[in-house]
Amino acid sequence: MRAMSLLSAALVLSIAAPGASQQWIEFASTDDRFTINFPHEPRVEATTYTSEFGAVLPARVYRAEDGPRRYSLTVVDYRSLERQLTEKSEACPPGAETCSGTLATSGRGQWKIDLRGALVYASWQLMQRDAKVTSYIWAFVDLVEGHRLQMTSNADQSRTFASVHMHENKLYVLEATAPRGMHGQEQFQQSLGWLDENGIALRYVDVYSNADIYLSGHSPPGRVNRAGTDANSGQGRIDAPR
Repeated sequence: MRAMSLLSAALVLSIAAPGASQQWIEFASTDDRFTINFPHEPRVEATTYTSEFGAVLPARVYRAEDGPRRYSLTVVDYRSLERQLTEKSEACPPGAETCSGTLATSGRGQWKIDLRGALVYASWQLMQRDAKVTSYIWAFVDLVEGHRLQMTSNADQSRTFASVHMHENKLYVLEATAPRGMHGQEQFQQSLGWLDENGIALRYVDVYSNADIYLSGHSPPGRVNRAGTDANSGQGRIDAPR
């Protein structure tokens, strides 16, 4: 797959989503390094996201609708987390237990707990809605670990498929909601993919854990090299871990 600009739509899919009113497109963002299928070019909204320990992080929301179906992907940039929470700890009143010290669970190290718990916290926020959680599992997309949820709204019986992943210190929260008896959420949830720094489809050869890489000093897993191949084929040589 060649590099694409932030708002470029790549390929029109030849198979429409079940019950959908039109064919879908494969959308790619090289800024946020993902690909996903949308029913049409999504709207992009700048916003912020507050982390578990109060860091206000920049985010973008990609939204699209197909009749009564709603699709969104929120991308939250955690790269300023360490700076924000370190500054917050330095501004605490003298002697405040939760803001002093250099331990991993407080003070200057509190950002590490925030980053490590980002998947759980985002999943928990989804669970706070007026909905019944019918499935909650660990999952992965091209070996990038995450959480996957299904929820049924108690009010109108609509169904939401949601996924939460973290890659290169960015959090991805995916939601697809359709009225009772309608489908299409599966295609959106299952179409998420990653792009490398060159805009090439990215797949790892072992489980990618964002927290292990950025907090425990582990090397990222090797990558399947897809340059010069079908970006969706998963073929190519195995690159050594970087």
